[in-house]
Amino acid sequence: MTLRIRDLPSSNQDERPADAPIDMLILHYTGMRTAQEAIERLRDPAECVSSHYVVDEDGAVLRLVPEAMRAWHAGTSYWRGHSELNARSIGIEIVNPGHEWGYRDFPVLQLAAVCDLCLGILSRHPIPARNVLAHSDVAPDRKEDPGELFDWRSLAENGVGLWPTGIPDLGAQGAIRDPASLNDVRTALGDIGYQVASEGAFDPALATVLRAFQRHWRPEAVTGEADAGTRARLSALWRLAGGA
Repeated sequence: MTLRIRDLPSSNQDERPADAPIDMLILHYTGMRTAQEAIERLRDPAECVSSHYVVDEDGAVLRLVPEAMRAWHAGTSYWRGHSELNARSIGIEIVNPGHEWGYRDFPVLQLAAVCDLCLGILSRHPIPARNVLAHSDVAPDRKEDPGELFDWRSLAENGVGLWPTGIPDLGAQGAIRDPASLNDVRTALGDIGYQVASEGAFDPALATVLRAFQRHWRPEAVTGEADAGTRARLSALWRLAGGA
C-alpha cells in the first residue's frame, strides 16, 4: 500500500538528549472511545502526552511529532537496562478503544499501514528487532497495550520485530511456581529485556511480567503462569533475541 502521512503537530515534545540513540520502537493503542478524542488528547498541552504517529483504523497516518524530537508516550518505562525510554524511542499510537472501552480486532488496512510505517522507521534508525516493543513490555505494571489482539506475528513475518516460529504447542499444562524451577524463567525474561527480579518465588510481580510477555508472544494464553507453552515460547524468543 502507498503510505500517506499527514502532519498534525503536537506541542507536546522536546529535544532528545544529545547522547541518546534512537534504538527502540514502541507500539501503543489509543485506549479511548474515538480516534478524535485520542488525537485531541495527544495534542492538548495540559495532558503532557504525545506520540510520533497515530494510525487510524482506515490506515490513515498522522505525524504529531518529528522523529528527531522526543514525544511523550512511554512514561515510566524500562527495557534492557534503560529507563525513561521516551529519550531513545519512537512511539506509534494505533487507534483502538482498548480493554476499557470495547477492545476489538485491528482492521487489515490499519495493520498494513502500521507495518509500512514501521518499515520506514526501521530504514531510518538502527533499531534491532528485539527492541520493537509493546507499551506493555516496557511498563507491564501499568499498561496492556496494544494487547493480545494485535497481530505481532504478521508484523514479524514482514520484517518488523521478532516472532519465534516452529514451536510446538505445549499448552497450558505444567505451570511451575517453586523458586528453583523459576530461575530459568526469570533469567530469560531479564535477558530479553524485562525488569524482573533475578530470583524468588512466584509472586504478583512475576505474574505481571509473564502476562506482558504472553500478550506479545503468546496471546492465546494470557494467564500470567509459567506453563509449558509459555516456557517453550520464552526459550525460543531468548535465542532469537541473542540471549543475554
